[in-house]
Amino acid sequence: MQVHEFAEPFAPDSSGAVGVLFLHGFTASPWTLRDWAGRTAAAGYRVSVPRLPGHGTSWRELEVTDGRDWYAAAERAFLDLRATCPVVFVAGLSMGGALALRLAEHHPDDVAGLVLVNPALQGKPQLALVPWAKHLIRTTNSIGSSIRKPDVTEHTYPRTPLEAVHALMRLWSDVRARLDLVHCPVLLFRSEVDRVVPMASKDVVVRQVSSQEITEVVLIESDHVAPLDNDADLIVADTLDFLARHSR
Repeated sequence: MQVHEFAEPFAPDSSGAVGVLFLHGFTASPWTLRDWAGRTAAAGYRVSVPRLPGHGTSWRELEVTDGRDWYAAAERAFLDLRATCPVVFVAGLSMGGALALRLAEHHPDDVAGLVLVNPALQGKPQLALVPWAKHLIRTTNSIGSSIRKPDVTEHTYPRTPLEAVHALMRLWSDVRARLDLVHCPVLLFRSEVDRVVPMASKDVVVRQVSSQEITEVVLIESDHVAPLDNDADLIVADTLDFLARHSR
């Protein structure tokens, strides 16, 4: 299936010894993280932004993928980066944050730190109906482009397949069950107003990880897709500071 031009993986040439893997969110694509990753690369880091399976093409392809596919792609990109960089951080937005946490659970000695933006580990109460509703309703409205900044788009799918939403919920459950295995430093950005992921999701991360250092930054000018919103500069600046402090 054809990949949209904006959804192509992003990995600019770099000789940096410190790597940063960026993982995009559900129904989105590398486009969402391209500016954040590009500015990180410009600061001297080797970055990789893979396209997760089922994304950047059609919602029909997303419908037949699940958390195993998304995690396998994330882990493959992580190991490729780790093969060339002795130090690797993982950054993730929304579902990408869940995948970043899972990488830290499975590779505790190799993930130097996590940078999470509105990480998704649970959804709104109405999602409890999805396991049954998916048999009656194939898709629902798009959940993308929750951005306060005018004239900015996330290029997400116009429809959201409920089969994939159910797969996402199973991924959340798997990640939540092992959060105590996460020991690395965590920089966590959360939007003061997030119309997609409830505050309880962030609370689960803070409460259950075993990390001694968890730094929370509240984004007051952005909605869920904060790397494309009004607080993008703050996210980049704090990310670079975090990377510099923990890669020495």
